[in-house]
Amino acid sequence: MEAPEPLTWTTSARGRRVSAPFVISQPYLNFLIGGGDYEYKTCLNVVVKGEIVRTETGRGTERPHPASFDLTDKLGQEAHLEIVSEAGHSDVHVTDIVPSSTPAVDTMRPPLYREALRPQLHFTARQWAMHRLNPVEREEGWLNDLNGLVFHEGEYHLFAQRWNKCWIHAVSNDLVHWTELQPAFFEESLDTGVQSGSCVVDVGNTSGLGEPGGEPAMVAFWSRNDNRSQCVSYSLDRGRTWTHYAGNPIIDLPERDPMVFRDHRRSQWVMVLYGDDRYQLLRSDDLLHWELLDSSIADSFECPDFFELPVAGTDESRWVLVRGDGRYSVGSFDGQAFVEETPQLQVDGGPHFYATQSWAADPAPRRVQVAWMRGGRYPNMPFNQQVSIPCDLTLHRTADGLRLFRTPVTELASLERDRNTWPARVLPADSPWRIGTAWPLLRITCDVAVPADGELAFDICGTRVSVTSGSVAVLDSEQPTITALTKLDILVDMTSVEVFANDGEASLTACVQPGHHELTLTATGADCTIERLEVAELDSIWP
Repeated sequence: MEAPEPLTWTTSARGRRVSAPFVISQPYLNFLIGGGDYEYKTCLNVVVKGEIVRTETGRGTERPHPASFDLTDKLGQEAHLEIVSEAGHSDVHVTDIVPSSTPAVDTMRPPLYREALRPQLHFTARQWAMHRLNPVEREEGWLNDLNGLVFHEGEYHLFAQRWNKCWIHAVSNDLVHWTELQPAFFEESLDTGVQSGSCVVDVGNTSGLGEPGGEPAMVAFWSRNDNRSQCVSYSLDRGRTWTHYAGNPIIDLPERDPMVFRDHRRSQWVMVLYGDDRYQLLRSDDLLHWELLDSSIADSFECPDFFELPVAGTDESRWVLVRGDGRYSVGSFDGQAFVEETPQLQVDGGPHFYATQSWAADPAPRRVQVAWMRGGRYPNMPFNQQVSIPCDLTLHRTADGLRLFRTPVTELASLERDRNTWPARVLPADSPWRIGTAWPLLRITCDVAVPADGELAFDICGTRVSVTSGSVAVLDSEQPTITALTKLDILVDMTSVEVFANDGEASLTACVQPGHHELTLTATGADCTIERLEVAELDSIWP
């Protein structure tokens, strides 16, 4: 690590060198860097007022590559540089650091949240100090499993994985418009991992982590990479800052993905842990000391979600267990064991629906679900992966038994900017009805009648949604409806289509690539009737 001119270095500690303070007088800082690709561990940082505002790693190669920081928005401010080499097994090399009026490499970037393929209705992660395209697992801009969704004092907290590195954190007061905060917490040390889990608000301070008269502790549960150390982090300021619990791990058990909830009827905390293709149940009085229950749930898969819902139109309620792959079952829970009353069913039939979690939302007993839309592609974008539209979950007794319905949250209506309506018409077979659109964010709702021998296709911005009298399909995925299909609700974003049939009987979540702004309806096999068609243009969720 060479000390460049005109900058000088004032301190040097093991794995870290810090420059003397300087005033940013040029819009760019050019340099060469090589070595390990570990964010914040093998890197060059620009620090302003104690915050890392720019960072760059060695990208995993010893050959130095040119890089530039755009510091235009920091001109006139005092800063210092840090060269960090704390990976142990991998070093970083930085040379030729030169302030300049021109960048050594292209630094032009579109405004945040306005990038060409950035979803405008779905939550995606941002980059904070790192500026790179096509981020992958662990890197800023990436997200995967949803974690610890919790509602507290008017705020919905959304946490998500950045692939074992940290928990992404965002807040909203309406489930629609999101403000991403700095990551809640990172792994305790390099490669120890901070995997998926859950979060609760300890209103009664059963854990003792809260302070008398202060905010109740938000307590997050997660697993290390060894898949047996179950750990805790907590916040005493509504999730803005977090502390790793000094007594970690609180459980040493070969499981992961702890999902914790308050069992109010029995005044206990319950944890669901995944391991060896099953879920294990545990209980606690204080969130920190846990005892195994003599109960496990076989044929289960990762990232559990477990909650109680009323059965619509009755005084009954049931418990719903959702597995990471989107399969769910309905049954009873007595505080000790879960007894299934239904087979395992698919809550969403789309190709990109995974690792769901849900909010116990306001007002109770409202339950709102989101999923990681796993597998989407966003070429040459500074983000990767997205979160599905929040959906209200309701439990219904149908001719096929108890079933979970999903419908987009009513708060989405706040995004509507314009609406176009067409009266009823019979659509003759093989006579396409072309409806021009000039807006990429759409909500299409319609009432339809599709004969048993017919099919109705919606070609929407390059993606086809097909429906029959008893099913909906998008891409290569199909899901049956419970009753004859009569209603459709389709949400169209820059890189996704989500389809809901019959007020939530069936749903499909799909990541797509954008096409031309168009909407065409085509009947095949038989004439189809469009009882009503409305196309609403929607505003962005971003500021």
